[in-house]
Amino acid sequence: MTRAEGPGAAGVDPRELWLSPDRPRRGRRPAFSREAITAAAVALADAEGIDAVTMRRVAAEVGAGAMSLYSYAPDKETLLDLMIDHVSGELPASAPLTGDWRTDLKAVGHLQRDHMLRHPWLPAAVRTRRTPGPNTLAFLEHALAALRPSGLDGAARLEIFAQLTAFVAGHVAHEVAQAEAARSPGRAAAEARYLAAVAADGRHPELAEALSAAGRPLTPDATFTRFLTRLVDGLDAG
Repeated sequence: MTRAEGPGAAGVDPRELWLSPDRPRRGRRPAFSREAITAAAVALADAEGIDAVTMRRVAAEVGAGAMSLYSYAPDKETLLDLMIDHVSGELPASAPLTGDWRTDLKAVGHLQRDHMLRHPWLPAAVRTRRTPGPNTLAFLEHALAALRPSGLDGAARLEIFAQLTAFVAGHVAHEVAQAEAARSPGRAAAEARYLAAVAADGRHPELAEALSAAGRPLTPDATFTRFLTRLVDGLDAG
């Protein structure tokens, strides 16, 4: 595989990565495949986080030498592209559409959130990768079809999908962090006491009013739905 051009560039030519057969470019054919390598990397990331994914660890999972993996993925960036597209195959690229583009776009957002919660390493990964593979493209096609009734041109629909994906990734990253923090109830209680003290000091009236307002449902599902609704209903289709 050809490395991407440019100083400091990493990865391979996307045409070679996605359009070439699943076989190494040199040497004898090993007893494992690109699919097996990718699946092992995904399982490792799901269990231990993306930092645990190294070529050595993945090679050990598939019973291969680390050097033999480089004919399939010359670096971790390429492996990450493969991982993202691998799990994107879980997304339903042919889900029925209602014809109401806002309703359908919200459904896309919920699908993305569920998907990222299953793979908590995804929010950070999708913000840095730019070479969509076939599974990723299939879901993109579905999202663009959902937006067609909006009357927006193709470029605008691409921008909206990118905006939605960035929102979902950011929200899920925050959601996962909050879930981790909730495992330390003492810390959460200390933060609540701190905010109460700040609100009572007279120097933060806006915050005091906000904290005293009637609470909304704070379950993760309700919070995400509320934020997603604000985002999608506020989009300008003019």
